[in-house]
Amino acid sequence: MKLDAVSLSLLGARLLAERKRQHLSREQAAAVSNVSASFIRDAESDPGKCSLSRLMLLVQGLGLTLTVDGWQVPDNVPQAVVTPPTGTAPSQ
Repeated sequence: MKLDAVSLSLLGARLLAERKRQHLSREQAAAVSNVSASFIRDAESDPGKCSLSRLMLLVQGLGLTLTVDGWQVPDNVPQAVVTPPTGTAPSQ
């Protein structure tokens, strides 16, 4: 799903659909995502008003990933260090 200002609202619908597909209540999803149930309600209804860091907690809590493409990093800018989520093995 490519996100832009128009399709951002679709993210909320997809988060809701994934939570329901996993048969999780908002409270259960909140517990595994380390966010509040009210945040999940907000994210599902209007993710554009939510912080990216908390949206990432929800995305990861649901076992999803979010990818950013098109990076062009100058040589003098340090590369990000990515730590795999707890319980996963690092890529080889």
